[in-house]
Amino acid sequence: MSVPDYMQCAEDHQTLLVVVQPVGIVSEENFFRIYKRISSVSQISVRDSQRVLYIRYRHHYPPENNEWGDFQTHRKVVGLITITDCFSAKDWPQTFEKFHVQKEIYGSTLYDSRLFVFGLQGEITEQPRTDVAFYPNYEDCETVEKRIEDFIESLFIVLESKRLDRATDKSGDKIPLLCVPFEKKDFVGLDTDSRHYKKRCQGRMRKHVGDLCLQAGMLQDSLVHYHMSVELLRSVNDFLWLGAALEGLCSASVIYHYPAGTGGKTGARRCQGSSLPAEAANRHRPGAQEVLIDPGALTTNGINPDTSAEIGRAKNCLSPEDIIDKYKEAISYYSKLSEEEKIQRYSILSELYELIGFHRKSAFFKRVAAMQCVAPSISEPGWRACYKLLLETLPGYSLSLDPKDFNKGTHRGWAAVQMRLLHELVYASRRMGNPALSVRHLSFLLQTMLDFLSDQEKKDVTQSLENYTSKCPGTMELITLPDGLVLPPVPFTKLPIVRRVKLLNLPASLRPQKMKSLLNQNVSTKSPFIYSPIIAHNRGEERNKKIDFQWVQGDVCEVQLMVYNPMPFELRVENMGLLTSGVEFESLPAALSLPAESGLYPVTLVGVPQTTGTITVNGYHTTVFGVFSDCLLDNLPGIKTSGSTVEVIPALPRLQISTSLPRSAHSLQPSSGDEISTNVSVQLYNGETQQLVIKLENIGMEPLEKLEITSKILTTKEKLYGDFLSWKLEETVAQFPLQPGKVATFIVNIKVKLDFSCQENLLQDLSDDGISVSGFPLCSPFRQVVRPRAESKPVNPPEGSKPGDPSHVKTLEAILNFKYSGGPGHVEGYYRNLSLGLHVEVEPSVFFTRVSTLPATSTRQCHLLLDVFNSTEHELTVSARSNEELVLHAGECQRMAIQVDKFNFESFPASPGEKGQFASSEQLEEERQEARGLEINSKLDVRWRIPSLKRTGEASVEGLLNQLVLEHLQLAPLQWDVLVDGQPCDCEAAACRVGDPVRLEVRLTNRSPRSVGPFALTVVPFQDQQNGVHNYDLHNAVSFVGSSTFYLDAVQPLGQSACLGALLFLYTGDFFLHIRFHEDSRSKELPPSWFCLPSVHVRALEAQA
Repeated sequence: MSVPDYMQCAEDHQTLLVVVQPVGIVSEENFFRIYKRISSVSQISVRDSQRVLYIRYRHHYPPENNEWGDFQTHRKVVGLITITDCFSAKDWPQTFEKFHVQKEIYGSTLYDSRLFVFGLQGEITEQPRTDVAFYPNYEDCETVEKRIEDFIESLFIVLESKRLDRATDKSGDKIPLLCVPFEKKDFVGLDTDSRHYKKRCQGRMRKHVGDLCLQAGMLQDSLVHYHMSVELLRSVNDFLWLGAALEGLCSASVIYHYPAGTGGKTGARRCQGSSLPAEAANRHRPGAQEVLIDPGALTTNGINPDTSAEIGRAKNCLSPEDIIDKYKEAISYYSKLSEEEKIQRYSILSELYELIGFHRKSAFFKRVAAMQCVAPSISEPGWRACYKLLLETLPGYSLSLDPKDFNKGTHRGWAAVQMRLLHELVYASRRMGNPALSVRHLSFLLQTMLDFLSDQEKKDVTQSLENYTSKCPGTMELITLPDGLVLPPVPFTKLPIVRRVKLLNLPASLRPQKMKSLLNQNVSTKSPFIYSPIIAHNRGEERNKKIDFQWVQGDVCEVQLMVYNPMPFELRVENMGLLTSGVEFESLPAALSLPAESGLYPVTLVGVPQTTGTITVNGYHTTVFGVFSDCLLDNLPGIKTSGSTVEVIPALPRLQISTSLPRSAHSLQPSSGDEISTNVSVQLYNGETQQLVIKLENIGMEPLEKLEITSKILTTKEKLYGDFLSWKLEETVAQFPLQPGKVATFIVNIKVKLDFSCQENLLQDLSDDGISVSGFPLCSPFRQVVRPRAESKPVNPPEGSKPGDPSHVKTLEAILNFKYSGGPGHVEGYYRNLSLGLHVEVEPSVFFTRVSTLPATSTRQCHLLLDVFNSTEHELTVSARSNEELVLHAGECQRMAIQVDKFNFESFPASPGEKGQFASSEQLEEERQEARGLEINSKLDVRWRIPSLKRTGEASVEGLLNQLVLEHLQLAPLQWDVLVDGQPCDCEAAACRVGDPVRLEVRLTNRSPRSVGPFALTVVPFQDQQNGVHNYDLHNAVSFVGSSTFYLDAVQPLGQSACLGALLFLYTGDFFLHIRFHEDSRSKELPPSWFCLPSVHVRALEAQA
């Protein structure tokens, strides 16, 4: 099959085709310099004649077109001019041999040839040759044009001889049958003697002679021969050659009407009108196309050598209107060709429409040509040719095979036609035996035409796609076609549609935190200024790219996608994972099923960064309908994202805690916004202590090296006494570093100690019942069931307001923070914070409804009276240090008396610690009072126990002791000691004999910060009648040895002073000594409580015989 030349015009039918080609290696510049000079000789006048010869030059011409030279002689190469470089004589034989090889390519049609040699000099160049011209260089070659003219004259001689030879009557010789290449096999075995065969031979030869006449400059002769050929060929239905004869007739008529040319070569041809007869002026009149040929002009062989009679009488030139009609007729005859020729015809039409800018029309005919390749009449359909032609139609229908082109604005082209074309591509590629190509085109159709598919079409296309991918899964690889066309991958960015991508921070318990440094690390050290607007601007741009939290190497990280299923059926997405860059990342694929036409649906994709650095989430990958897709965020239209780049810091350990307490239904909401990973709860009675056992397990891959534990009590209205949470970290830290998979135990003591005072006075005062406590042994608690006040609530309240009712339950909440680190992350200064929320419900245990004191027999002791109320629903016992237990039934109130040693509060710190000089006097006094209460409480050690529940706790008196009680419990700054015969006399009676003098010593120790004294004291003896009457008239029973008045000098701080005296008891009996101070100015300056002397009891016995 010949290669069409769409640059040809009608005038080319009268030209001789000459090919100019290089032989060997010739530079392109030199070749085209000579080619331009050669092609300038495009027409010459024949000597001794009015004829003009036209030459058409080509530097490249397909040799297969030569086979159509008999069909149309202007398509035949009749001349060959070769250009070569040769610089030495020894290369000349080889060069000349190449010239002969080049001639053999077109040898069957060549009339003559020439070889132009540049660069060779010497004897060889002096030998006379007609077919070779030698030139020393490309500049010194003035005779090139002259040699070309001589060459054309030689071509004319051969042409003229062939014309005359074909046109001359040769009696007795058969006219040969001229054939096109594909006809040669069809005419084998035909009857060459039939009349039909002879007419065919005559008609084809007439057409051939017309071509030769037209080339030889004999326009009128060619018109006559073309007319004769048309009549002969029409009679035998030789449609192919009939179309060629009509085309030749039209071409000759065009040359006649338009001597200046129609192919844009104005002025290139010389006007031939002067040589025409006068009737040329009337060539446009009707009837000009009539052919008047004398039948006698035809001889037996059909060729009359003398056509002058016909030429003189014939008006054979077609009018311009008839030229168009005859061209159409010729095209109709050409359409009666084979299927291959029809394909060529439609392809040529397509290219012609393309040249004039009718792209969609061009695509239409190209598609018709593609369908013609697989017409049912073809025994072996050309599916590859069909596919290739279909690909060429894509630009005309505004269709591209790159899915990125469909993300740019609105859809271009007719979607219905585009879908039809894509379906044809799918079918053609399947028939070609290329399933991967079918999957690619069907995927492209589904991705780009989804919005134009009906619900049923969506189901049909996806079903077909699943059938194809079951045999050949779709991939993201480029598909390269044999002609070099590359088909890009088609990611399913619409299955599902992704509207938003958000990188999620790690859970609060896993988020890394940077250890604070003295300098803000965010400030660039490149600038000498603390603040620079340029730096701030750059930071803003950086935030747009990088997210302000970090991921951790080796930890599972999450990215949330908001997706939408546009399909009218359930969409199954398999193998959905993340596409990242920057660090090594292990994506953990997920599978999901989206309901039909679902709304925005959250999908979380996870993965694990394996190295450190900056990671960028570029997109995600899916497998839908058997097609694997890599969907990049940059190619997703309308997607929202808060950033896709995050820093990955070195690995840290992961701490998991489990406790001995049950999980709490209460979620703590700290005001600081900290997230609590675990909440536990416990119910305790006020004063109870419980251990919280916490197991610390390292579930990460790095050793846990550092651990800090802090606690924070959330805002509460209740006042806490003592440490609510306490622990010892030394034993736990001793197990560090805690290797992965290992467990360490940590114990926290939960001690709830709220206010034990009761706001309601349920009991009467001690003096109300008239009971005296002086006769009770004070070594054990004093017990008394006291009746309630008449106007107060009963001891057993109604059902709705029992002491154990939830309204009486107090709530305490605290957070335990575990700050830990280890591994490479610890080296880089990162740590993690894990929070444990603790919810404690405190039920009341016991209340102290009233606290008071009574003096004891010793000045260094007193009795603390506590009214205790059991607010639980269980029997409860209360005990103090070294005292017996007091049993209280549910809702019962009893009184207990505890004998305690008085306290020396002056030894407590005057400035309690942290606040120091910045504390106010009120704060200092309050803290001193708290310290006193804590000291008293620790000495009392009042505890309660519920035997039925096996639960115990402390009953604290902190916060209950008012200033008056504290004064009664405090040792006086002046300590007075009375010694009888050298023995201290405080609690027990001192024994003596009647008549023996008894030494009496009064000793003062000054514990105050000031100097005191001097003092005067008078000793007054008396007897107690045990009926409330004291007898002071003992002059006859007791005699003083010396004065009854004692004098003490001034005593400095921390100093001592003593005064001595003696008494003589004259009778037996129990005597008491009352020591009385003299009232003077110095004693009045001091509080009365400073002058508390012990009562002296002396028992006088009978004198020994």
